[in-house]
Amino acid sequence: MMQMGDGLQKAAGDRMRRILEALTAKTWMGVVVGAVVTAVIQSSSATTVMLVGFVNAGLMTLKQAVGVVMGANIGTTMTAQLIAFDLSNLALPAVGLGFIITFFSRKKIHKYLGQVILGFGLLFLGMTVMTDTMKPLRDNPTFVQWLSNLGARPLLGVLAGLAMTMVIQSSSATIGLLMAAASQGLIGFDSAVPVLFGDNIGTCITAVLASIGASLSARRTAIVHVLFNVFGTILFITLLPLFKVFVHAVTPSGDIERLIANAHTSFNVLNTLVWLPMAGVLARIATAVYPGQEVVMEHGPKYLDKRMLSTPSVALELAVKELVRMAGIAREMVRDAGHALLSGKASAASKSINAREEIVDNLQAEIILYLSTLMAQGALTQQQSTRLAGMLHVVNDIERIGDHAVNISGFAIDRAEQSLEFSDEAKSELEDLFGRVDEVISDAVQALERNDPALAQDVWEKEKYIDELEDVLRTSHLRRLNQGRCSPASGVIYVEVVDNLERLADHAVNLADAVVQNALPSHELA
Repeated sequence: MMQMGDGLQKAAGDRMRRILEALTAKTWMGVVVGAVVTAVIQSSSATTVMLVGFVNAGLMTLKQAVGVVMGANIGTTMTAQLIAFDLSNLALPAVGLGFIITFFSRKKIHKYLGQVILGFGLLFLGMTVMTDTMKPLRDNPTFVQWLSNLGARPLLGVLAGLAMTMVIQSSSATIGLLMAAASQGLIGFDSAVPVLFGDNIGTCITAVLASIGASLSARRTAIVHVLFNVFGTILFITLLPLFKVFVHAVTPSGDIERLIANAHTSFNVLNTLVWLPMAGVLARIATAVYPGQEVVMEHGPKYLDKRMLSTPSVALELAVKELVRMAGIAREMVRDAGHALLSGKASAASKSINAREEIVDNLQAEIILYLSTLMAQGALTQQQSTRLAGMLHVVNDIERIGDHAVNISGFAIDRAEQSLEFSDEAKSELEDLFGRVDEVISDAVQALERNDPALAQDVWEKEKYIDELEDVLRTSHLRRLNQGRCSPASGVIYVEVVDNLERLADHAVNLADAVVQNALPSHELA
């Protein structure tokens, strides 16, 4: 199954991701997309993990994700439907053909298709091996009795399916084992149904693990997957006799393997029909499980427009707006790092800061690419070229501000993990310095935004005072250390933080320098 699914994913390329991003505006459409994508890649876990990634990146909302989760559960049942066909005679030829195509084809698309055929053959070969392995167990009365008890005690069956799938990490593999056991008469349909209910819950573990450390919305998406299957299991365990009658009605042949496959599909289709009108309820419950307000931040550029590159004056202004936005994010990182350090609550802040550091790094690359493309066109005036060169320096200084925020966040974690304390005097000094540095960064960003040389010159004066203050703080720290009012470990963090804050102010001055040296009246930039 892994071979076949991996080959299908590679053959599809990034199209699966683009489909998920583009076609999930409505919940019912999300169901269709989730079912189709999962049927193609043969893994609901892969779909839900991809989904968690999209939601974490802000490419998809929780509401959009709910429908895709439901569809993924339907799509994964196609594997069981495929297994229910007796195609074991084709297993070895498919393995041989798939091997030849995979290892001797030069084109990647042919290799991927060969991998699909190889996986198809291995799937049925594996089913044959599992079926043969199950034969001796028919003579084990204890094992046979235990399996028969699953029908009389549905909760035990659910737990068995849950445990098996959590260990194997594949709901399709669990269903395959069930069908192999059923084909040998080891387990009846009544005993198999609760196991496949538990199997649906167990497959959620992959998405839950993938959501650890992710955004609130991503964690809520993983919980929606759990809730959907848990609530469905509770409902259909309650209606178990009716459900079994329904499955028999849609399976005229009465073949045990087809009954199990149809039960798997029916459960997920009917469960989707029940919960689709109440998708908002699932989202609200998930929000209650993970409460809080998440700050939604765009990861890519917001203002850069390639269509404006033919108009350099406009393109430069758009780049300035993106620089200001980037600087605002970096400034927030510094403020949050300061709060984490002084409050001792570093864990959550550190994750947020690291996430925004990725945004800042991405914006740095995008802005440099945009400005380089603008410069390469050769349509800039001398004044515009000078301003653009200054902006290239500015973008790197803003990125360094973000780096220093990450450094301070690291010191905050060290302090929290080692339970280190600052003296009241040291804490007061750091609060004052953080405030002054924040003011300098704020003024520098405003000067950049307004193209204001006068405000930029104020930044110089304030940064000079911070340089002088750094010497005062170091002297004050040494005095406390000599007096035994500060531990050496706390002192190391104190000195490192002061050093990083002074460098932050230096980068703010570099922003101001770019404004003073390159600021020109708007009509000269046209």
